[in-house]
Amino acid sequence: MVHVGLDLSRTRLDVHVMDEAGAPLAVTTAVPDRGGLAVLAERVGGFGGPVYAAIESMNGARFVHDQLELAGWQVEIADAQKVKGLAPLACKTDKIDSWVLAELSRRDLVPAIWLPTPTVRAERERARWRLHLVRHRTALKNRIHATLLAFGHPCRWPTCSASAAGNYWAGWSYPNHGPPTPPLPSI
Repeated sequence: MVHVGLDLSRTRLDVHVMDEAGAPLAVTTAVPDRGGLAVLAERVGGFGGPVYAAIESMNGARFVHDQLELAGWQVEIADAQKVKGLAPLACKTDKIDSWVLAELSRRDLVPAIWLPTPTVRAERERARWRLHLVRHRTALKNRIHATLLAFGHPCRWPTCSASAAGNYWAGWSYPNHGPPTPPLPSI
């Protein structure tokens, strides 16, 4: 079993790898993009056994979490406020943070935050998209109603369905939408 501590910054990912006994296997950095994480997963996979990792909760942690779980790792996102109190305060660096996270993972003490599964996140995204479509449809219905009122035609059908609107508008002419209207007589 291999335990990995990950500390994410803007341009790099500090990595501390240790075995079950707590002996360091590797202390390195990786690029926090899709290719860099694939290379990291391949390098750490060479140590054998299942890989358990912990990463601090921050911007980009979910991306790293998802990419490493696709590579077969068990990754937990740790609450940053709780982890901050455990690191030595005199010399807090990214390397020390990654070591603390690896040690917490080894001892099974990671203060993990709840993260929805990919299926739950997909369902939420579908619900957001449906709500967006409903808002867009409502805005269009209101726009049609306002246009009709502007030309002096009150909306008389109970719902603004396409067939009802098409039947209602049949034979009407609007400016720039049909034969030109004769000019108004001057006074």
